[in-house]
Amino acid sequence: MWFKNLRIFRFTKPFDMSAEELQTHLADKPFNPCGRQDLTKYGWVPPIEQAQAADQEPQFVHACNGFLMLCAKREDKVIPASVVKEAVLERSQHIEQKEARKVFKKERDQLKDDVMLELLPRAFSKSQRVYGYISPKDNLLLIDASSASKAEQFMSHLRDTLGSLPVIPPASKQVPTDVMTHWLAEQNAHPPFLLERECELSNPTDSANVIRCKAQDLDADEVQSMLESGKRCTKLAVNWNDSLHCVIEEDLSIKRMKFDDQLIEQAHETDAESKAQQFDQDFAVMSLELSKFCKDLFKAFGGLEKTRVV
Repeated sequence: MWFKNLRIFRFTKPFDMSAEELQTHLADKPFNPCGRQDLTKYGWVPPIEQAQAADQEPQFVHACNGFLMLCAKREDKVIPASVVKEAVLERSQHIEQKEARKVFKKERDQLKDDVMLELLPRAFSKSQRVYGYISPKDNLLLIDASSASKAEQFMSHLRDTLGSLPVIPPASKQVPTDVMTHWLAEQNAHPPFLLERECELSNPTDSANVIRCKAQDLDADEVQSMLESGKRCTKLAVNWNDSLHCVIEEDLSIKRMKFDDQLIEQAHETDAESKAQQFDQDFAVMSLELSKFCKDLFKAFGGLEKTRVV
């Protein structure tokens, strides 16, 4: 359950819905597995995976210390593109030989649709879970998503579930690339952040011109020379408060989060009697740390711009 990535969104007005109200809304949009002709399905599932009695209502919201954890599940049917392409080619050739005419794009598209419908009932399926939680006290929505598209799908479904979702990405008063470039040039980050040995430098006039440095001393002459030549820092690995190692990206999304072992041990100090109790202890420790982390992150980049919308 410990987040590995972080997409942060700020509510433009206070989130005042109770856990009970949220539970009622989410229960109307649950996850249902793919049917025979479904290519994909998306919906809410309980954050804690455990067996439930037939008459027991699924708990779609896990509340802890004022934080509200949610979990969405996506299921996709897997049909290899090569299989579809080969089947369409065979059918096209059969028609051309039998009817002595050429099969054009419009008809090939229809053949592709027919092939997909035939293969769907026999296709394998894969699924993934996306966790996110609402922090009303911080006015934030935090999603464990490695890509913007995964986060957007989570928010889109939550918006559809609640009727509205007034959130925006965090817009800092200082440009993140300027701040990270300055940290790198000065070899000194805003406390309690410390620089680690990884960064990405790009040319602001040519987005394809990217230099990635990994497991390297960032105070090396070649790195400093690239900064002097105009390269900007778009990704930077940092250590926050000796509790969290991560990579900050230019849009303030956080990648490759690794919580310190001591912090994880803190969540296991009390022997959990059940999976639900351990989930609760992990969530309690993680959410409190991320609450402090977000405050320090925003402060390090000059605070949040109240009126600016990205």
